[in-house]
Amino acid sequence: MCGRYAASRSPEDLAEIFEIEKWEPAETLVEPDYNVAPTKEVFAVLDRPVKDAPDPRPVRQLRRLKWGLVPSWSRTPEGAARMINARAETVHEKPSYRRAFAARRCILPADGYYEWVTGKQERELEVEGKRKRPRKQPYFVTPADGSVFAMAGLYEFWRDRTLPDDHPQAWWVTCSVITTEAETTPLAAAPPEGPASLADIHPRMPLMLTPDRWDAWLDPARTDPGELRSLLAPPPPGLMRAHPVSTAVSNVRNNGPELLKELAAPEEGTLF
Repeated sequence: MCGRYAASRSPEDLAEIFEIEKWEPAETLVEPDYNVAPTKEVFAVLDRPVKDAPDPRPVRQLRRLKWGLVPSWSRTPEGAARMINARAETVHEKPSYRRAFAARRCILPADGYYEWVTGKQERELEVEGKRKRPRKQPYFVTPADGSVFAMAGLYEFWRDRTLPDDHPQAWWVTCSVITTEAETTPLAAAPPEGPASLADIHPRMPLMLTPDRWDAWLDPARTDPGELRSLLAPPPPGLMRAHPVSTAVSNVRNNGPELLKELAAPEEGTLF
């Protein structure tokens, strides 16, 4: 978790929501994606000085990043697909994330995320790091008021030393989603059959940033680990809803708005 999400808002919509100062249509051409998977290019909001600009102030930008963080010191990009998430509890100290946490934070806009419900015993095994049964019924989790789901993220630059400086792929810009413990409080809207809280679905969830935290999270001038860790507090409870969706989302090749359609009841049986 988080291993799949949906992102269908246009660059124009995101520019308005996040008060973007700089974005290039040619550079932010990303089609609506209802089944975002690791290694795909995704939208990210970040505050950063514009390269070669006379003004060194940070500018709010909309950029395309590859989902799956590659640390700057990594020799190869292998393993990026395994670094799609960073735990809020340890992000400040893990070698792969601590530099980005201190200086390169971003917001990854989404409609919501998918998670697969398994039985209680299987979830306990997952928490312990043990194997579990294959994923079962998928649910879509989204803000109850229809607003953007702003996931806290990190981004990093990696230089491919096998390529010359002027090669368009010499530099990779990659990102990771920060996750936290799932809420145990009741959902704002829960399905009649199934989980009543996010913790019933999965023990982890993406860290959602409410609008009052966006500026502080994106500010690259904030580098004090203690101050930054205070921004990792979970959002107020009761902001999210969840509903079962088709198991078609389990296949990453399936992609379309029909994946978000709420089902009257789960397709797969669960222990609820």
